[in-house]
Amino acid sequence: MRLSIIIPVYNEADTLEEILGRVIAVDVGMEKQLVLIDDGSKDGTREVYPKLKERWPEVDMSIKLMDVNRGKGAALREGFAMATGDILLIQDADLEYNPEDYGILLKPLTDDIADVVYGSRFRGGAAHRVDRFWHMVGNRFVTLLSNMATDLNLTDMETCYKVFRREVIDGVKFRCNRFDFEPEFTAKVARPSKSGQHWRVYEVGISYAGRSHDEGKKISWLDGFPALWAIIKYRFLG
Repeated sequence: MRLSIIIPVYNEADTLEEILGRVIAVDVGMEKQLVLIDDGSKDGTREVYPKLKERWPEVDMSIKLMDVNRGKGAALREGFAMATGDILLIQDADLEYNPEDYGILLKPLTDDIADVVYGSRFRGGAAHRVDRFWHMVGNRFVTLLSNMATDLNLTDMETCYKVFRREVIDGVKFRCNRFDFEPEFTAKVARPSKSGQHWRVYEVGISYAGRSHDEGKKISWLDGFPALWAIIKYRFLG
């Protein structure tokens, strides 16, 4: 078994090396491939990559530099194309999500009871930073609408941590370029595959250290509108 960790990066010069160190340190019981997609960073992040290669020469690390910023969804499409693993995991380049949670994320897959696993910030007893009430309300509202469209019962559709078998996305075309990737991905894994396979979707509780916009958070309430459109579009228009 091989795990590909897809990391979209945009202006994360202050956190990239630390999060890579955490990802590399985690023992997941299988080979790891790191796929970093730099989505047009302009804050000095691109000067960090040679240092990463020098610090961890033994790590299977692929890096792609995008010419312009196109958004998280576009970066993930590039990452999926470069991934060689049996299982794919999406990891943000900031420090909000903790790679020490990989074990609980992977267990339903390695136990062969799931094909897709979501890491929920609203489930379980793991540590969470307590702030940004309205951000939480927005997340839960969008998740509710997504559940109504997909007939899933997720608590956190917008979570970064989505882990899935490669065959789940084989032949699937993702179109959303920005944060509306999350409802698009959810809508498409909720459907049967072209061969009629119904994917087993699970959710586990994770820790979360949310940051404010002053600390570098990029998503805002305005991103809720494309997400709502994506829920409607991929429910009725394919």
